[in-house]
Amino acid sequence: MTIPRIYFPENVVKGERYKLGGQNLHYLKSVLRMRDGDRLFLFDGEGFESEALIRALTARDVTVEIVKKERVADKAVRITLFQGLPKANKMDFIVRKATELGVDTIVPFTSARTIPRISPEMAVLRTSRWQKIATEAARQCGSPSVPKIKEIHSFAELMERSEGEALKLIFWEEEAEMGLKQVLQDKGHVREFSIVIGPEGGFLKEEIAKAMTYGFISVGLGRQILKVETAALAILSIIQYERGIFGNA
Repeated sequence: MTIPRIYFPENVVKGERYKLGGQNLHYLKSVLRMRDGDRLFLFDGEGFESEALIRALTARDVTVEIVKKERVADKAVRITLFQGLPKANKMDFIVRKATELGVDTIVPFTSARTIPRISPEMAVLRTSRWQKIATEAARQCGSPSVPKIKEIHSFAELMERSEGEALKLIFWEEEAEMGLKQVLQDKGHVREFSIVIGPEGGFLKEEIAKAMTYGFISVGLGRQILKVETAALAILSIIQYERGIFGNA
């Protein structure tokens, strides 16, 4: 039986006991039918995992004792995904799969061709929903870290906040000279990436030009036209194969 993993964002200490909260009670007691003495893992979303034993299952809570705590090895690469808001519930899918593919931060944004127009109130609810999806995806796939889902930005805000030493790539369907393979070959030392993927309608030429003034490299994916959700998964998979989680056993 696979040992269950529970997201528990606290700084736990070996030998101490903690209550996991009623939100985990139904899953552990009724779904998994766990009992006193059973083992599980806690992960804090920041790179630490702890082995714990159930010490008490009551009608209201679960108490565990920490028997081991360790930090998982640091990632080979760090990736920030700037994702143009797609239509319908595609963002839910992108957040879930990007988490499985080891992304560290996801920043949704709006641009000239973005179709969804979300009110400030709805934006807060959507961001909270995406954070929950990322947390659950991290639990299921065994990731020790949970991506941070940032508030929705405008394209202009995105450019102004894109400082740092990461390799900055903006993907554009009209780019015919520079491909992802060539960029990765030319920048073989890079271990931190900021990648920008537009909405269904893509980017305006003016937006690409502006991004390049902020240090972004315009990159294409060949002649094949990919859906926005497919493009995100393809790009993340390629980077992780070349530099990250798929590159080593």
